[in-house]
Amino acid sequence: MSAGTSARPPGGTPGPPHTPHAPAGPPVRAVVGLLVLFEVMSGFLQMGMIPLLPKIGDRLGVTDSDLSWVIAVQLLAAAVCVPAFGRLGDLHGHRRLLRVALVSVAAGTVLVALAPSFEVLLLGRVLQGPLAALLPLEIALVRDRLPVEAARRAIALLVGALTVGSLIGGVLMGAADAVLGDIRRTLLLPAVLAVACVPVAFLRIPESRRPSGGRIDLPGLLLLGTAMISLLLGVSSAEEHGWLTASVAVPLAVGALLLAAFAAVELRSAEPLLDLRAMRGRQSAPFYLAAFLFGVFFFGAQAPNATFWAADPDETGYGFALGALAISLMALPGAVSSVAGSLLTDRIAARAGYRASLTGAFVLVALSFCSFALLHDAWWHMSVTYAFLGFAVGLALGAMPTVIVEASEASRSGIATAVYNNVKTLGGAVAGGVFATILGSLPLPGGTVPGERAYVVLWLTGAACALCAALAVAAARREEGSRGPVPREESPALPGG
Repeated sequence: MSAGTSARPPGGTPGPPHTPHAPAGPPVRAVVGLLVLFEVMSGFLQMGMIPLLPKIGDRLGVTDSDLSWVIAVQLLAAAVCVPAFGRLGDLHGHRRLLRVALVSVAAGTVLVALAPSFEVLLLGRVLQGPLAALLPLEIALVRDRLPVEAARRAIALLVGALTVGSLIGGVLMGAADAVLGDIRRTLLLPAVLAVACVPVAFLRIPESRRPSGGRIDLPGLLLLGTAMISLLLGVSSAEEHGWLTASVAVPLAVGALLLAAFAAVELRSAEPLLDLRAMRGRQSAPFYLAAFLFGVFFFGAQAPNATFWAADPDETGYGFALGALAISLMALPGAVSSVAGSLLTDRIAARAGYRASLTGAFVLVALSFCSFALLHDAWWHMSVTYAFLGFAVGLALGAMPTVIVEASEASRSGIATAVYNNVKTLGGAVAGGVFATILGSLPLPGGTVPGERAYVVLWLTGAACALCAALAVAAARREEGSRGPVPREESPALPGG
């Protein structure tokens, strides 16, 4: 949810209206610092895993293509958890669901650190899915307990904490791996941080005062979860059996049918899990298509870029044989420029307009991926390209929520932002499977390690998605500036670091 919207929490129907002058006692203000800790942890976990992926693959004996599933399954779980936790928070209290989410994340992080097999590690990543629900729950909590201006300041602080956690996560985890020299010990560090957040959640955090009425959309939740699992099974089988086999086509068809059934149920429901009505029409639909494509290249390139940099050129003919710390430093210029792009969004959009700014950002992303495809023989080429890619991603993250909200009815601004976030996350989950298939289907001769051509195809696929997103934004019918810009609601983290 955007920090600046004044609508309902993600995944739910409108509760009682927020009172601008709701009393805010000292305990509420004091616990904002505790919520900040949760967001630092969230950003740390989300981005700290990326530079460690090659070593995780070595320890568990899995291929580079399989490592893409480490990102994909967490995004898949997040796509289901965000609306489910948001709605359950509306019904039963946001603090209660915040505690449940933190327990799940802590259990999953410990499981990731101690996982004896790749399958157990993926289970841990599924349990980390509620990471994406932490910020919406916190936003709903502070909006319920604080006056409007104080709530906005608190939300800005939470978003800033998520950004800081994302920026330092990769660097600190890379440095820890260099010092400890053992991937399991390194992974125990975020596990300790996640576990420590659980008792903190039982300190002075107050509960929401006005839970909404209604019920959870259980049919919608089951249909969405089952559809995602079916699609995941189909895409994962493509690497081994090929796209035209029954083992791939059947689960993909079942998943598509379940998604269609989910859409039908949601459109008829008085209390939908996701309000798909916000996505209809040429005024809104192209932006959600762009959001889906955004998720494909935003999340999908994380694991592949890390494994490319870690590859030994003497064995594969590409890569730079970088360790976890070097991978973190390699991506650091992009991470810094992504923050700059996000912070400059309002100024750039004030001159060019939000739609033009978003279109330009997607075009710059496409050019950056094309640069990766052509210039990947020198590390500094890729690092410089990352700076441009990071700026474009930051600008897109800053502009996308605004165009989504402006394309929606005023009464649906909050749920529109939540749907955008879910569509983008779903794009990332799909990308993880598709990119893993690309890497697995183009290996080096006589082996299972992806060949250089596989990465080139992957980057060109990302460029194509970015160009299609730019075309979708340009084709949308909307009135520029129908409402003011909304503050960014998420960390401007860069794919791959």
